[in-house]
Amino acid sequence: MKRLENDVAREINVGIIGVGWCGGIRAEASARHPLVNELHLCEIRPDRLAEMAQKCNATSATTDWQEMLKNDAIDAYMISATPEHLHYPMAKDCLSRGKHVFLEKPISIEIHEADELIAIARRNGVKFTIGYSQRFNPKYAYVHKCATDGTLGRPVSALVSRHIGRSLGKKITGRSKLSPAAMESTHDLDFLLWCLAPAKPIRVYSQNNYGAMRDMSGADVPDTQYIMVTMDSGVSVMVGGGWSLPPAYPNFSSTWIELIGTEGALIIDDTHRDTQLSTVKNGIVHPMSTMPGEYVEHTYAGAMAPETDHFIEACALDKPVLVTAEQARQVMEVYVAADISAERHEPVSLPLPESRR
Repeated sequence: MKRLENDVAREINVGIIGVGWCGGIRAEASARHPLVNELHLCEIRPDRLAEMAQKCNATSATTDWQEMLKNDAIDAYMISATPEHLHYPMAKDCLSRGKHVFLEKPISIEIHEADELIAIARRNGVKFTIGYSQRFNPKYAYVHKCATDGTLGRPVSALVSRHIGRSLGKKITGRSKLSPAAMESTHDLDFLLWCLAPAKPIRVYSQNNYGAMRDMSGADVPDTQYIMVTMDSGVSVMVGGGWSLPPAYPNFSSTWIELIGTEGALIIDDTHRDTQLSTVKNGIVHPMSTMPGEYVEHTYAGAMAPETDHFIEACALDKPVLVTAEQARQVMEVYVAADISAERHEPVSLPLPESRR
């Protein structure tokens, strides 16, 4: 037996479904973690599967996720598959087998699917968490600390503006018709609801804006979406997000945060302008500016690897997960309301009718 932070821990066997960009990061983090005994990988692209299996010294590798589920020795699954409509059936099968599950956002496409997954996890007594990785960003953790320890007094208003490059935006919208609220601003809605808890959202107003993405794809895809949320505490929340920044560093992400309270204000610059590389070949780029992060030699720049470590340790040590499925479900209800509001051009009250049943 191994020990971690004075708690008795057991090694666990981990299965990862989807080892593309994000799943690959999770696979590498899992392979490095001392509490992971066996690592099993699934990926539909044979070349990528072979690459990651070799890099991570995987115990097994398959292109069929249902074949992987037949292995009863696997204790926990991380689901990083796309497109996003696969999340619900994959998570349902894993949870129904009594396995712990880490699921990339979104938790599901429909609210009733999220409710069913939560019910199965509760019934089987397993851990079920959603990939809101920004909670593991030290800057964001500092905002949460100041929002909850009295540093800023009583919260009055909060703002997050997040934008990513159009190359990644085109990739995301090419596989899914989900909105910027569901795919990008969902991280910031989760973050602010976490900071402002136990206050709850009661009203949502949203607007979509169209431009380059519609021209690039020929589809009805907004460039940006702005969301205003009224909390039952009276706090106003504004979240703006989009995926049409001009080409710069691949997958470039730029975020600005403001939290105003009765006793202070906190401003966070997470625009990644602090690291600038200029070369004759490529001009100016901004390394280490992706949301998931990336390995830099012996260390990791970003939040996704620490988030993966947290899930492994929660399973091995039987500790609570930081992001609960119930919290993710609340975030989902807000961005669903935002999409309804953008379509109707009017505020939408919470809870939604589906939640009142």
